[in-house]
Amino acid sequence: MTDITKQPENSTKKQGYWAGVARDGKKMGFWFILPTFLLLLFIVIFPLFMQLYLSVTWWTPLEGIPWYRAWEVFSWGDNYVFQFTDERVWGALWRTIIIMVIAVPAQFFLGMSLAYLFMDNFPGRKIFYSLMLTPMMIVPAVVGLMFYLLFQGTGPVNAHLGLPVTFSWLTDVNRAMISVIIADVWQWTPLMFLILLAGMLGVPSDQLMAAKLLGGSNWQNFLKIILPRMKAVIAIALVLRAVECFKIFDLVYIMTKGGPGVQTETISVFLYKMTFGEFEWSYVAALGLTILFVLSIIAAKGLAYIAKKDG
Repeated sequence: MTDITKQPENSTKKQGYWAGVARDGKKMGFWFILPTFLLLLFIVIFPLFMQLYLSVTWWTPLEGIPWYRAWEVFSWGDNYVFQFTDERVWGALWRTIIIMVIAVPAQFFLGMSLAYLFMDNFPGRKIFYSLMLTPMMIVPAVVGLMFYLLFQGTGPVNAHLGLPVTFSWLTDVNRAMISVIIADVWQWTPLMFLILLAGMLGVPSDQLMAAKLLGGSNWQNFLKIILPRMKAVIAIALVLRAVECFKIFDLVYIMTKGGPGVQTETISVFLYKMTFGEFEWSYVAALGLTILFVLSIIAAKGLAYIAKKDG
């Protein structure tokens, strides 16, 4: 008669293996990180190597051959050389830098001012705090649509200016960029405010109280106590927003599609047009890797500065 309580040999071995995993921290750690590693392999590592492979060819979807045979139109890295002489690339980079140079400082000073105001308790503080964070919770495409409607010739902006002349914002060579910058500042000032407020609240309150008792003004306390202790936080906020400016796409594309002409064409919009408009996938792959390399250096320098200040 068969003993139903007797477990199969394979089952016993499996239980023995997992019992060993439970005792061995390294094996357990391996099984915990395996799903994450596989996810990164398929959504990060594989596309990165595929992009690197395509960047040294002339392959496009219109070539008539699949991407894994792109070696048949090998280019010897000509894409990397051409991007440094492509005036349209430099123009897109220049316009992106203009947005960064104007928008990021504006977001910083507005965020710093608002964060300093929110250090004190006042009636309705929690309500105003929630309202302050609302813009950055909105999808960038929706923000683009909002400001597209606001800056129309017959839109609310012109209506409230009360001028006899109706401005053309989004179709004017100069005002289109101003409109994009205003929209970006409106959406991302709350993020700067949130980061800087967290840094300010980390300043020891006893030091601020002692400074006030010794007769220090609010401005002196800000310059000599708060600001020196926030250098790392400020560096994080500025580096984060500077890098993010190179990714601005939804807002610009919805508002102006890079126009009029190419006057608001940022590097992200340019890459989009080259990818889905002109199908220059190998060229876009090379340019994307170059931008990734440069931004990685900027981020690394920023993190090194932060580590130095913390040390």
